[in-house]
Amino acid sequence: MRTSTRIAGVLTGLTLALGGAALTAPAAHADVTACINQVERELQGGEAPASVRTACSVGYSGNHEKCVSGLTSGGVTNGTAVTACRASVS
Repeated sequence: MRTSTRIAGVLTGLTLALGGAALTAPAAHADVTACINQVERELQGGEAPASVRTACSVGYSGNHEKCVSGLTSGGVTNGTAVTACRASVS
């Protein structure tokens, strides 16, 4: 196999691998954002504090109960916390 053909194959593989990673990264952010947006709706236009982002990230990682407890300890109602944490994994 010629060197130029081998280099072209390697570059093509890298392009596909990096392109796939770039396509999957925004999905994670969107789920955490959906959780934060749910809490901000309850705050009626107020910006959610950093503790909300942390709790929503925990929810995205799959720990629903810790997400809910993190949000409720930050002053979010239980109903909104459950809905927001559900949105983080949807």
